[in-house]
Amino acid sequence: MIHVCSLARLYKTVDETKAQHIVTLLRLTDRVTRPAHIVADNHLILAVDDIVDAEEGATVPAQDHVLRLIDFAQRWDRSAPMVVHCFAGISRSTAAAFTAACALNPQRDEADIARAIRAASPTASPNKRIVAIADEVLKRDGRMIRAVDALGRGVEAMEGHPFRLDLT
Repeated sequence: MIHVCSLARLYKTVDETKAQHIVTLLRLTDRVTRPAHIVADNHLILAVDDIVDAEEGATVPAQDHVLRLIDFAQRWDRSAPMVVHCFAGISRSTAAAFTAACALNPQRDEADIARAIRAASPTASPNKRIVAIADEVLKRDGRMIRAVDALGRGVEAMEGHPFRLDLT
């Protein structure tokens, strides 16, 4: 299973879930320290901002980021949970969890995964750029984009409601 949370809840979530893999989506990567029991190869850091269009001084999520995320998810042995986090636990992390779930379950309906995210978190608002890139890379023919569009924006919040996304 995948657990999604904010940076503020990262260490508690890792401890409680006994996770062995972490995905960090933060441009300011110095804000995160890998927990001592997580080996370096099990911590993917994607230095991106929560934006959908290029902005001066910001790092827009790109295809390379999504390819690295998909590769990391596919190498995860699933013997222990994975924690995916960004700063607030609302947009980048939910998009990454959605991407991982789609990559790991090519036969699972994208709308079903998106509905599971909404049922688990009223604040989830997946970053549409990450989802669009993943849709193209995974050859989902726009289904991931449509599923997130149907999901709509989550409830406005400063910090996302942490949640668990089951892969089956």
